[in-house]
Amino acid sequence: MAKLTFFPIGNADCCRLDLENGQKILFDYADTRDSSDSSDRRIDLPTELRDDLATANRDSYDVVAFTHLDKDHFARASEFFYLKHAKKYQNEDRTHINELWVPAAIIVEEGPDDEEARVIQAEARYRLEKGESVRVFSRPEALKDWLEDHGLTVEERKHLITDAGQLVPGFTTSDNGVEFFVHSPFASRLDDGTLVERNRESIVVQARFTCGGSETKVILSSDVDHEALTYIVQVTRAKGNESRLEWDVFKLPHHCSYLSLAPEKGEEKTEPVPDVKWLFEEQGHAGGIVVSTSSPIPTTDEEQPPHKQAAAYYRDLVRSLDGQFIVTMEHPSVTKPDKLEIVICDGTGGATVLKRAAPASVIASGTRAPRAG
Repeated sequence: MAKLTFFPIGNADCCRLDLENGQKILFDYADTRDSSDSSDRRIDLPTELRDDLATANRDSYDVVAFTHLDKDHFARASEFFYLKHAKKYQNEDRTHINELWVPAAIIVEEGPDDEEARVIQAEARYRLEKGESVRVFSRPEALKDWLEDHGLTVEERKHLITDAGQLVPGFTTSDNGVEFFVHSPFASRLDDGTLVERNRESIVVQARFTCGGSETKVILSSDVDHEALTYIVQVTRAKGNESRLEWDVFKLPHHCSYLSLAPEKGEEKTEPVPDVKWLFEEQGHAGGIVVSTSSPIPTTDEEQPPHKQAAAYYRDLVRSLDGQFIVTMEHPSVTKPDKLEIVICDGTGGATVLKRAAPASVIASGTRAPRAG
């Protein structure tokens, strides 16, 4: 069976995919816990990940994806990973990255103001220049220009580039039990402006798992806003690829922000714009699991996410689907959050949340997303 694991790290992202064949994939990494604060309930992410790797008798991930260069998606990554571009990041106790996935925006962004962001960028650029162990998502004109500035061409590196609307090479349902369909970034969006808009140009994929004749579909949506989601929906529907927007598990964008639903927060509940409404209400399968990688949902109106109004919409959504809305910092309880493990294809099809204790933040009348496909 395959498994998704989300970690209680506050308003930050890290999702591990364990495939049936033993491969391990990590989407984002954010070590946010303050070890000097005994009241900090966020998980010790590096210890958790190292222990899991040790149990599997390995020191690497098959893939590590940094969906974009916001700190809540790469915090302290330079302390954890073995990086090829500089010896200072090559201690033997570091975790190796067999293949690094990044959006083109990471390559072409000029002068990130965060030092660690510059380290991640340097690693991605080094691998692209060397032509190995990297995959870049999208090929905007800015990437063409960057390659030419470094004595390279898109043609020479096209085997390392995947565009929106394509499947990621190297993963098939027959060989790996999963395939990844790329929804974002779009080259045209990055070419529209001179400044990188990290959230809108982040990596968004649908992972389609298969086993025993059934399918389970997972959308990992990074931090895209409602405009980017609208664009994804419109382009995907225009191409007749609606099935690529179906979902059994949906990792919400941007930590349950209302801006991923609509431009207006609303008084008690955010009402999504039409295309986003269609994505959630028409494409979600019965029993669907909605995951908010965030701090606990507030009871008051707050400026920063998570927003109670967005959460109110998702709670109504999962009621209609007979599904679940799970907040990582509330699972299985607010006082003792722990990793959220979702088993994919356990032999009967669908997605099942592994229970640790009576959940405090789950709305559900069932725990399984039914067989699809």
